[in-house]
Order: sequence, then structure tokens, then C-alpha cells
Amino acid sequence: MRLFEIATAAVALLGSGAVAQIAKLPVPKSCSGVAAFRNTYTLASGWSAVKIAGGLKQVRTVIWDTKGNMLVSQATKGVSVHSFGADGCVNSTTMLITGGGLNHGLALTPDGKTLYASSETTMYSWAYDAATMKVSGQKTVVKGMSTGVHSTRNILVVKANPNFVLLQVGSNANFDTAAASKGTGRAIIKIFDVSKAPSAGYSYNTDGEVFGYGLRNEIGFVEDPNGVVWGVENSGDDFTRTENGNKRDIHKDNPAEKLNNLGDPLKTRDAWYGYPTCFSVWDPSSFSGTNLKTGSHFVLAPNSSYTDASCNGKAIAPRLTFQAHSAPIWNTFDADAKNMYVTFHGSWDRQPATGFKVVQIPFTKLADGSYDPVAPADSMKGYNDIFSAPNPGSCTANGLTQSNCVRLTAASWDPAGRGLFVGSDNSAEGEVFILTPPSK
Repeated sequence: MRLFEIATAAVALLGSGAVAQIAKLPVPKSCSGVAAFRNTYTLASGWSAVKIAGGLKQVRTVIWDTKGNMLVSQATKGVSVHSFGADGCVNSTTMLITGGGLNHGLALTPDGKTLYASSETTMYSWAYDAATMKVSGQKTVVKGMSTGVHSTRNILVVKANPNFVLLQVGSNANFDTAAASKGTGRAIIKIFDVSKAPSAGYSYNTDGEVFGYGLRNEIGFVEDPNGVVWGVENSGDDFTRTENGNKRDIHKDNPAEKLNNLGDPLKTRDAWYGYPTCFSVWDPSSFSGTNLKTGSHFVLAPNSSYTDASCNGKAIAPRLTFQAHSAPIWNTFDADAKNMYVTFHGSWDRQPATGFKVVQIPFTKLADGSYDPVAPADSMKGYNDIFSAPNPGSCTANGLTQSNCVRLTAASWDPAGRGLFVGSDNSAEGEVFILTPPSK
């Protein structure tokens, strides 16, 4: 067990050039009052896992305040805050915000003084005090987001300009054809300058600027050390492909889920990623007589308006792709961005099932100073499993949160040095785990 010492907090906890000091904590072997893992699991060599919190409701997002307290978005229940003792275990739990339909999005400004959270239709802000672990002064910042099949919203505060907040809305159907128009405010990420928000809040569809669109459900996104945003996208279900009048079922292995380089939010605007017209290949063998590779774009039925070639010429391609129906929910970098970690919620539209795991994507820093995955864009082996259900193929996914396996959601590195915190929103029990890499 490591000694109690002072460590510098992660960059997400910095504000106005000041360094927040977080007490470094040991990794506990177990915590009193915390039940055993609800589901069995396997770990990559050298990794360890401990359950740090249980008895929660549908854990979706984990973030940290400037004192090292853990804030957890519990879908439909609210936001809880958890402090830790010197043993590394939770020693207090309080509901910070109750109700309001909050269901996924949760973010703090770098100075830790403003908290944002979102329901399906509305993003709110509060003044937050890490010392008292309390909020005050609820405000509506953005309202009028569309309702539909994808109800969760993600939020990101831009570190280089904390007045800029990214807010995402997914599609309202498997094939949301109207979302081709930015004006629908769906399948899109918009940027809002919160310092200029009207007293009644922005209107999502008509206000703000478009960061990127054609993103079916970009439910997780994170900045790299240069401020470039990387997002994970859930793609479509039940796909068929029509070629020369012949329709074939391709849904088992296509379309791929995506890792998108979304660009610098201080510079990028109106970038188009293809949905609802262009989708990405996972298994090229499903496309006879073509030159498509893993990661290439394709259309469901080539026509005079769009072909595979025109999609590949117009839509921004994913930087990397994942097995179809893995359902990536969240992504985060380690301290030096040598790896990205992605949680896969798990499939319902594939037999055998896939997902239900946390994966590691090796990254590298290029000669120009930018960060990029090590694997080429057409790789099917660009990531490694580090934590998963022992037999994902046997996992069920009855509804969004019901399963006989762990359903991974949150992913966040602990500023107190214990490891990667991940969440599960399985309706049987919301849980938070610490995954500690071999070097810890």
C-alpha cells in the first residue's frame, strides 16, 4: 500500500494557472460496506480491479472536483458526490442534485466553481463549492433539445476557453433522415458561449455554433493535451445493403462504431461526418466487388445522389473503427496521452453479442506535436481489451440497462492516483470500479 502523499492533480482540475493539490491515496484491496462485484469479469495481464462503490442507480459519468471528491451522474436519480478517506475508500456519499431527469452529461469548469448537467431537453448550471460539496443558484443554460430514441446528452467544457461548452444531441431514430439538416439540432455537437447566455437560456436548435454534425450518437468525447476533441460514436442497427437491386443483410458486422477526430473547438466549425447518408465499414467481406476497407464509408444503396465514392470524398472518415454494435459510451486519455480508454456498453443487435468491456487504444505523439492512434485507419486490431465480461458472446442486453453482464459507461482517471475509474449502469446495480494498470 502506497504512502499518503501529495500529488499534482490532473490538468482537468487546473484553473487560471493555479495548481490544485490532491492528496494521493492508496488502492484499497476492498472497502467495508461495498458488496462484491455484481458480475464476473476478466482482466488483462497485470491489471487489477476493485469495486469502490455500489448500490447506485445507473452510473453514467464520473468527474472530479478540485478537492478530489468524486461526482457521479446517476441517470434519472441525479448527481451524487463522494469523498474519500485515507484508506482510499469512500467515506461519505451525498446526493448533490436530486431528480430533474438528469441522465448523462456532467462537467465542471477547470476552476471547479461551475457545474453543468443535462436532462434530455435542458442543460443546467450551478455554482459549486468543493469544500462544502454543495451547489447553489441553478440556471437554465440551454433548452429545447429534441426528444427521441437517444435521450442522453454529453457536455464538455473547453479547457482553453471555459466559456465555451460543447453539448451533444443524438439522432431521434435509427435512420433520422431529417438530421441531415443542421437546423434539426440532432446528430450534432454545438458550441455555446455560456458567458453570453440569455437569462432564460439558449435555444438549442437556433442558437450556438455547429462544431460537428452527421454524428449519429457521439455520446462520449474528450480533449487530448493539445485541446483536440476525440469522440466515440454509436452507429446504426439492422442494416441491409442493396447492390444492383439485390438486398443483403449486413447487420452482424456492419456498420462499424467510430473513433472520430473532431478537431479543435476553438477553430473547427460545421464539420460533417456522414450520418444519415454515409456509414463506416467494419467487415469488408460484406461488400462484394468493391475496394472498401475497414474504416471506409459506404451507403446503404448506391444511387445518383450518393455512392460509396462520393461519401468517401465528402464525409470526414473515422480515425479508427470498432466492432459493430460494441456501443462505445465514454473515452478518456491517461496522463500523457499514451493511451485512450473506451468503455463499450454492449450490443443488443448482434449474435453472438459483443462489447461489455473496457479497451485500451495505444496513441503516439507525432513529429508535428499532434496525438494520433498508433494503428492505421483500416485496422481491425487498433485496441486491446483490459476489462471485460468473461464471455461477451453470452451477454444479454434487454433494454438500455438490463443485462446478465456488466454494462460499462463512465471512464475517468483518478487525480488521487488510484487508477482508471469506470462505471456500470446495469439496472440490477449501479457500480464504480477502479482499474489499476500494471505500473501502479
